[in-house]
Amino acid sequence: MSHRADASNTLDNRGYSGPLVRGQNPATLIETATRDRITDSLYWKEQCFGLNAATLLDRAVELTYIGGTYGVGMKPTPFLCLAFKLLTLVPDNDIILEYLNAGGEEWKYLRALAAFYIRLTFDPDEIYKTLEPLLLDSRKLRRRRKEEYTLTHMDEFVDDLLTKERSCATSLWKLPSRQVLEDLEKLEPRESPLQAELDAMDEDEEMADADDRNGHASENGRSRTSSVGSRSDSDAG
Repeated sequence: MSHRADASNTLDNRGYSGPLVRGQNPATLIETATRDRITDSLYWKEQCFGLNAATLLDRAVELTYIGGTYGVGMKPTPFLCLAFKLLTLVPDNDIILEYLNAGGEEWKYLRALAAFYIRLTFDPDEIYKTLEPLLLDSRKLRRRRKEEYTLTHMDEFVDDLLTKERSCATSLWKLPSRQVLEDLEKLEPRESPLQAELDAMDEDEEMADADDRNGHASENGRSRTSSVGSRSDSDAG
C-alpha cells in the first residue's frame, strides 16, 4: 500500500473510528487542496511515512522555518506536513504539551508546531490558557512565504494563531473571544505579564510626586520663615 493510499484511508470518514475534534476527523481540518499537495509531496512520502508521536519528534527538531505552502506549485513546507501528520496521529494532549513546553524550550520550531496543532484541536479555553504564556517568547522564527523567507517572532506567530483567520495555508476555526469565555467563567480575567512592573512604576511616580510636594512645602516654609525674619530685623532697625 502506498503512503498516499494510506493517507487517503485516514481521510475516509466512512472507515474512520479515531478521536474526533469538534465532531470531525481531525485530518480534515486542513483543506482538501492542501491535503492533496501534502500527500503528493516528496517530504511526506520520504520523511513522514511510519512516523508515530515519538519518532515525529526527530523530524520536528530538524525544522528550520515555519510556513504553509510556497512556490509556483504551492509546495507544502515540512512544517505543514508534520502538522498534518500530527492530525492523523492525534496524540494525547499531554504529549503535545511536552512538545510545547519541555521540548519547546530547546527547539523553538517544535514549540511553534505544537502551538499550531493546539490552535487547531484544543478546546477554546485551553487554547487561551496554553498559548497566551507564549506571548512572552520573543525568539526569532523564519517563515517561508510564497516567494521568500521573512523574519517573525514566536510571540507574533502565537498572536496570529489567537487573532487571525488563517495561518500556514490553513483556515483557523473561529475562536470565541476571550471576553465571552470570561463571561462564561471558563477563563479568569487576563492580567498583563507586565502589570507588576507597571504597578511598580506607578508607585515610584506617586512617591516622586509626594517627595516633590513635600519639597515644595519645605521650601515655602523656609521662604515664609525667611520673610518673617527679614521683617523682624527691619522693624528692629
